[in-house]
Amino acid sequence: MLRKALIVTDMINSYDHQDAELLLESAERAVPVITELLRAARANGTPVIYANDNFGEWRSHHGEIVEKALSGARPDLVEPLQPDEKSLFVVKARHSIFYETPLPYLLDQLGVNHLVLCGQVTEQCILYSALDAHIRHIGLTIPEEAVAHIHPDLAQAALRMMERNMGARVCAAEAVVF
Repeated sequence: MLRKALIVTDMINSYDHQDAELLLESAERAVPVITELLRAARANGTPVIYANDNFGEWRSHHGEIVEKALSGARPDLVEPLQPDEKSLFVVKARHSIFYETPLPYLLDQLGVNHLVLCGQVTEQCILYSALDAHIRHIGLTIPEEAVAHIHPDLAQAALRMMERNMGARVCAAEAVVF
């Protein structure tokens, strides 16, 4: 049986880091799409899991990460995507949502075997997370308008690699069903 989870990757972000200016235009387009995916997943009872960088703040927890992002350069990109009381939150240290996180255990406990992966950055964290899901035999859907990039050419190559090499379903966000 297919059991999905929506994974929101690195969207709780202060946008005050290297390459933020290059990311902003794409993030601005992705936020409304991710907001709609969140609404649909929550309405259907699909687990929503935020996998977010802690930006080197090792004493922080998810509430502090959200607060810092809301007081950052672009709170308008964070506000609509905030976790609700039912959302789960995994703090990550590096690119992959799986690397040194409890996510594999959490997915097993939830019975999740398919991820709808959205967020940023397509050619970095999304790509590496997709590869880690693939090697764990976890199915993937990547709604292409719901991932933000720094470099458009690398993002297109990453999407193609995820589809071709990892068996991901790369599709329009409106085609995602929870």
